[in-house]
Amino acid sequence: MLNKIATSLLSLFLICLLPLTAIADEEPLMPDQAFKISARADGPDAIRVDWDLAKGYYLYLDKFKFVSNSAGITLGAAEMPRGTMHHGIRPDGSEGQVEIFKDKLSVRIPIIRSASAASTLELTAKSQGCAEIGICYPPHQQKVSIELPPAAAKSAISQSLSSLSQSLGLGDNGGPMPVDQAFAFSHEVIDGNTVKLHWQIAKDHYLYKEKFNIKLDNVAGVRIGKVDFSTAQPKHDTVLQKDYEVYHDQADLTLNLIRSNPAQMTLPLQVIYQGCAEKQGICYPPQTRKLDLVLPATTNTSAATPANKATTTTAGGFVSAQDQSAQVLASGGLLQIIIYFFLGGLALAFTACMYPMIPILSSIIVGQGEKVTTASAFGMSLVYVESMAITFGVMGAVVAMFAGGVNLQAYFQSPWILIPFSILFVLLALSMFGFYTIQMPASLQGRLSEISNKQRGGSFIGIAIMGALSALIIGPCAGPVVIGALAVAAKEGNILLGFIAMFVLGNGLGLPLLIVGTTGGKFMPKAGTWMDVVKAVAGVILLSIAILFLERVSFIPVKLLMMMWSALFIVSGIYMGALEQLQKEASGWMRLWKGLGIVLILYGVIVMLGGLTGARNVTDPFHGSSLISTGGGAVAAQQELHFKRIKSEADLKREIAAASASGKYVMLDFYADWCTYCKQFEDYVFSNPQVQAQLKDFVLLQADITANDETDRALNKYVGVQAPPAILFFDKSGKEVRNYRIVGEMDANTFLTRVRQVLKNN
Repeated sequence: MLNKIATSLLSLFLICLLPLTAIADEEPLMPDQAFKISARADGPDAIRVDWDLAKGYYLYLDKFKFVSNSAGITLGAAEMPRGTMHHGIRPDGSEGQVEIFKDKLSVRIPIIRSASAASTLELTAKSQGCAEIGICYPPHQQKVSIELPPAAAKSAISQSLSSLSQSLGLGDNGGPMPVDQAFAFSHEVIDGNTVKLHWQIAKDHYLYKEKFNIKLDNVAGVRIGKVDFSTAQPKHDTVLQKDYEVYHDQADLTLNLIRSNPAQMTLPLQVIYQGCAEKQGICYPPQTRKLDLVLPATTNTSAATPANKATTTTAGGFVSAQDQSAQVLASGGLLQIIIYFFLGGLALAFTACMYPMIPILSSIIVGQGEKVTTASAFGMSLVYVESMAITFGVMGAVVAMFAGGVNLQAYFQSPWILIPFSILFVLLALSMFGFYTIQMPASLQGRLSEISNKQRGGSFIGIAIMGALSALIIGPCAGPVVIGALAVAAKEGNILLGFIAMFVLGNGLGLPLLIVGTTGGKFMPKAGTWMDVVKAVAGVILLSIAILFLERVSFIPVKLLMMMWSALFIVSGIYMGALEQLQKEASGWMRLWKGLGIVLILYGVIVMLGGLTGARNVTDPFHGSSLISTGGGAVAAQQELHFKRIKSEADLKREIAAASASGKYVMLDFYADWCTYCKQFEDYVFSNPQVQAQLKDFVLLQADITANDETDRALNKYVGVQAPPAILFFDKSGKEVRNYRIVGEMDANTFLTRVRQVLKNN
């Protein structure tokens, strides 16, 4: 009896296994068989797409995309039903919970038809699905044709009005077009780290680029990184007299997500945007779309991102000046590039690093003496400025050609360049004082005068050479506009773009020089003792430029440089008659001249005392001096901040990894002995007690790139730094917070604000 029961149970068990065996041996269906599609019109203003899914097959919710291939027919946002949660294979091949559709699926899609639209909609439906036996299909496209009902339901008058309204960008009632019709919004989850947002924009409507704002509710393990925008078009508001960037026809935003949690999750997004109807002159109120996007699991989390892959905030967040420059250059709009970089160069013209160019150009014109006219002064100034601008353009092209591996200005900061040019400027100054005719033999004086005259204006070739060398040796200290241009030129390898941006910047920078040079020639005294005075002043300024060059030479002691400045002030004061007794009949000008001389002598003594007691800034001679106990000297700052020197890319990776393991932020300071603003950071920013307190929990690194050798250039290229000063911040996960990068000069209060933003937003 027991044997019969056992035999029966075994037979029943084998019978139950037969369907499973058949499924296991069954070949998977072709995609069009597994996911049968059909479509139909759902009234004149919508379509319905249906799928009949084979048993054991399913489609992913977040892999649908619909495209209209018919002119004049635009798709609105697809109305997707809710799926069911299923434990199975995700799109990335892992296993877990995923939202899917089984058996049957019906999707309604609104359509917008122009008056000239065809009666047939050619639709492409993109989807992706799997078979439960354990295989997944690649993304699949299915095309269907849908016959749309004619607009017979409308009267002839109504149809004409509708066509007219659409041609005017209006709604069917003659009023403004409904906002969802004007800006048809859709979205797509590309993968676990990327989301794409799309707007199809009706005729004569536009969206503002600056009004996009993407907000993410507080979700652990994910945040929005870089937001990539499609190319916008410039638009001028004649009422507000303001320039905007807007989108016509369509707009696309790609959100790059930064994830530390690789598991599947739901992403609650708020998408805010605003646009206008152009012909009607109205603007819609800001629109907010709330989305719950299902992100598939991913293995590409932020922890696996290289240190030089920077992250940024959302579309509405802070963007650094350098990145703004890079975005303008990357946009490719030639007019926009020209305007932006010309204005950027004009702003650079008023920075401290550019001031030496004014006396250089002035001395060229002064060297012409009585021969100078307004026309000749303009011609000389134009040659000087254009040679300088062309040099900047060549710098941009070279950086693009070598992908940022060459920094021409850094090469020209070598002592072998700076010291000879300091001597040259001393010789030019002495010629201004008339020493050649007094102390030099006739043959040598003639040779030096010939060389000097050529460089000072006797030859347009000499002026052009001086302009080019001024760009390379003096040049602008690295500012955000310059660095943004060079960074994009290096990244894109676009030689022409690099040349145009830097050439236009050079012309903007040279405009004030052109004005000063031309007007200087117009108002320059033609003869008499005043010409000797002007030449003497120009000579003193040239001597100061020579000392400025020597300040960039690392092996010259700071104390010696301060003594040079002191001597220049004291001797100039003596030559101005500060120690001579005035005659009773002396004019008011002579008395003023003597008074200024006394002031120079006194200031020279102050500079001497400051230099002998530890100060190193001629414009602030007691800053850091042991005579005044401020606690803010450069030495104190370095001891307090404990910068750790690094040299190579490997050093940086090692230190960032160690800081990340300890859960600490990192600040990396790029420094060079020839960088004027780097020393200002040391003296006035890093010495500030509030700055020191704010940075106490940072790991502080410093890269000294004075040598500009191969290792320095490799490190610069790795992090995208073209020249110092540059300060980079890295968050606790070891990635640079790129949008808060500092390039160029900055005061202590602004620096404090930037550091607090880094801590607050990361």
